Amino acid sequence: MRLPAAQQPGTEAKRVLIYRIGSLGDTLVSLPAMSVVARAFPHAERRLLTNFPIAQKAPASAAVFENTGLIHSYERYEIGLRNPLRLLGLVWRLRRWKPDLLVYLSPARGVEVAKRDAMFFRVAGLRRMIGIPLTEDMQKVRPLRGGLLEREGDRLTRTIAELGPPEAGSWRLQFSEEERARAGKVLHDLGDMPFFAISLGTKVQTNEWGLENWKTLLGKLAAAFPSHALVITGAKDDFANSEYVAEGWRAASSVPTLNLCGTISPRESGAVFARARLYLGHDSGPLHLAAASGVQCIGIFSARNPAGMWWPYGEGHRILYHPVSCSPCGLNVCIAEGKRCILSISVDEVLETVRAAMAERGDR
Repeated sequence: MRLPAAQQPGTEAKRVLIYRIGSLGDTLVSLPAMSVVARAFPHAERRLLTNFPIAQKAPASAAVFENTGLIHSYERYEIGLRNPLRLLGLVWRLRRWKPDLLVYLSPARGVEVAKRDAMFFRVAGLRRMIGIPLTEDMQKVRPLRGGLLEREGDRLTRTIAELGPPEAGSWRLQFSEEERARAGKVLHDLGDMPFFAISLGTKVQTNEWGLENWKTLLGKLAAAFPSHALVITGAKDDFANSEYVAEGWRAASSVPTLNLCGTISPRESGAVFARARLYLGHDSGPLHLAAASGVQCIGIFSARNPAGMWWPYGEGHRILYHPVSCSPCGLNVCIAEGKRCILSISVDEVLETVRAAMAERGDR
């Protein structure tokens, strides 16, 4: 068997630079590709060049890669950086570190952008690069049977195929004893009560299903599953909206509701999700986090992206997706069409989807 190029004699790398930008969901879908890189270069220091949130000392990706061993350190990348002095500063830092090669896992932004990026990394001293998508095929997700497209994470592993295929289950997260203990602590008041987990958070307006829909759904869920509790997670900014929709549940049930928004880390949220009966949420980072935690997900999706491209890894998930004449639009904000794709998904449709999933599990 021919070894991948990274494993050929004399090609052992000591320092590997990985370029991947994005938020929580973008990081999670890259887990299989990151695992491929770690397997190909097990003895190298793997540094991630990525964006950092404003005024934060750590990137969003650190909240995922902590305790995984996939990434050892981080280099700050400023999205939209045009200041020549700051660009030179990044070039200087990369040259000083002297990486042996680059693994390019950036979101697809066109062949010309990929060529420009390759030129920048050459200036920064990189001579060997893996994964630069210089063809339209490598830029785009491929069509699959049934009208779906391949997942974005599968496109990423395809661009670095010379390093070998991803291992089965490499999209799953494993949690530390401390993370599991923290999850147990915040769930203490529920005892052994089964619960649904939800998150309202999403980066884009197009993916929002609407607070009134959520509030009505939670009231109906509470009535349909009176022995179940509700746990809501998200960022601190999601707390108020989460309290509002939780009123629907509380009006229909005396069973506890926990609003954990802003109180636990993303990985601790994942450890909470791992204990849930089902997770319900938008096309968002928390949905991918829940899937990576091993819980069955009910996804409420807009049709801004092609069907399948951003669907979560794992079996048994149920995705609600209504294609319309203007989809896939790629819009972050939908005004003209009034978000008719996602808003055509009714509360009763989601409720029946939950009922079917629970019946399949034997839960009542």
